[in-house]
Amino acid sequence: MFTSPEQFASATKTLFELQMMTFNALTSKAVQGVEQVVALNMATARSSVDSAMAAGQKMRDAKDATAAMAAMASQAKPDMGGAVEYQEQMKVIIDDIRKEFHDAADSHIAEAKSALSALIYDVTQNVKPGSENAVEIIKTAIDNAFKGYEQVTQATRQAVATVEDQISKASAKVAPASS
Repeated sequence: MFTSPEQFASATKTLFELQMMTFNALTSKAVQGVEQVVALNMATARSSVDSAMAAGQKMRDAKDATAAMAAMASQAKPDMGGAVEYQEQMKVIIDDIRKEFHDAADSHIAEAKSALSALIYDVTQNVKPGSENAVEIIKTAIDNAFKGYEQVTQATRQAVATVEDQISKASAKVAPASS
């Protein structure tokens, strides 16, 4: 068992730091993903505005009503290639986010399990007779802390899945509109 309260505090601090490292890594990945999606959306909007401006200029420069109507019709017909490209880029971003989230979570879970194994080993060493209840309390506290850590990781994975689902739904709405 721990020979001093400082050892227990240090072990608890290590576990907490691992949880914070995981949370920070996953938050950073989420922010990077949002930045990429915003950049993609801005580029798509800019392209759409440029296309509308060009069509407007064609309509303005049209010599007669037939040419103006043809210019308007060409703008009204959605750009299927642009929608497909947008979906592909969005899929790449989502796949990267998912992979980075899973890699970060798995890496930090492995570190936490290793730290917990060492902590449990330290707790169970040199146990004085009659201290079994204290050891069980400490093991339960450590186990509960790790379960909380796993719940945070699982909740993060569910959040990524929800974002992916929402983007899929949005993309599905864009695809039929562009055909």
